[in-house]
Amino acid sequence: MKTVAEQLLEIERGAEEILVQAELKEKLGEGRPLRIKAGFDPTAPDLHLGHTVLINKMRQFQDLGHEAIFLIGDFTGMIGDPTGKNATRPPLSPEEVQANAETYKEQVFRILDPDKTRVVFNSEWMGKMDAAELIKLAARSTVARMLERDDFSKRYASNQSIAIHEFLYPLVQGWDSVALEADVELGGTDQKFNLLMGRQLQQAVGQKPQIVLTMPLLEGLDGVNKMSKSMGNYVGITDSPDDMFGKIMSISDELMWRYFELLSFSSVSEIDSFKQRVDSGENPRDIKFLLAAEIVARFHHGQAAEDARAAFINRFRNKEIPDDMPEVMLDCGESGTLGIGHLLHQAGLVASTSEAFRMLKQGAVRLDGERVEDRDLEIKAGGTHVYQVGKRRFARVTVK
Repeated sequence: MKTVAEQLLEIERGAEEILVQAELKEKLGEGRPLRIKAGFDPTAPDLHLGHTVLINKMRQFQDLGHEAIFLIGDFTGMIGDPTGKNATRPPLSPEEVQANAETYKEQVFRILDPDKTRVVFNSEWMGKMDAAELIKLAARSTVARMLERDDFSKRYASNQSIAIHEFLYPLVQGWDSVALEADVELGGTDQKFNLLMGRQLQQAVGQKPQIVLTMPLLEGLDGVNKMSKSMGNYVGITDSPDDMFGKIMSISDELMWRYFELLSFSSVSEIDSFKQRVDSGENPRDIKFLLAAEIVARFHHGQAAEDARAAFINRFRNKEIPDDMPEVMLDCGESGTLGIGHLLHQAGLVASTSEAFRMLKQGAVRLDGERVEDRDLEIKAGGTHVYQVGKRRFARVTVK
């Protein structure tokens, strides 16, 4: 096992905050494998690259000799995480939760070492808790404490409803840490309140409080919003190699460095050398090829990455798509979608929606290199794609 100083150096990479760092150093100095917990509610059937920011950090802990506890929140998933929400989140049915949880179990081992991973479900202990015990758990916090949460306080101040069961979510997440006797819990920066609740409850029952390590939230393909299935701005880890490669190539050059920082296993010095190459005049696209190939190879295999790169070049470079195409941001409003005709018009690729429909009928419109002819196509918010009309009109368009 590496020295404490060496471990700290690796653990700190990419982390937003470590509470409390002195306590982490003390735990590492005990010379035993630490229990590293990260929880995921199975609210969607597939994991995406945003989830892997935490999972990559878990793998890093594993490589340092520690135990990863991948917690599937099948119980909390039926409550619905209120974090960052401006309205009560509809809970999933037990059947939906179970189906999604099974998918998570299959996907997580594309990153984690199965021999050093414990997969647990919080229904194992929460499902056995009776009403009296749940009331005792609820008595361990106060309404005032809950309203310290930014999302709850904003909803309360604007007279938006907060369901009583939503207050249970951080308590249950915190109790998970008690049940697992977690040494470290990982989470996004938006989970800080819930993670600290774990420390509070562990101290209340006489356990050593867990270390809270928060990781930055990964922006989606639009470079603005957090990567999310509901926003449509995600790269799923089960996406096909071609789709995964193409989506990563669609991100802006600026966002590319953020993805390198949070997703790449390249060293800091390697990433610095990539930046120097771009500063010296190398096309950022060539560096983005390296990132896309690394991600595809991780979730598929090396040959798949090579094939996806070749397919991308054939689709785009052979069609002489320019590197300096305009970047366009469009607002779809409350509907959440934008019709293809209006999109092409607003992006400046056609003079009118009538021309857009005419070009669609003629087969002269392409989306990420694929011909589009459906005039009723609705583009969801959150995605970034390359649109082409005719041979020479291109735009990289983000719908928000």
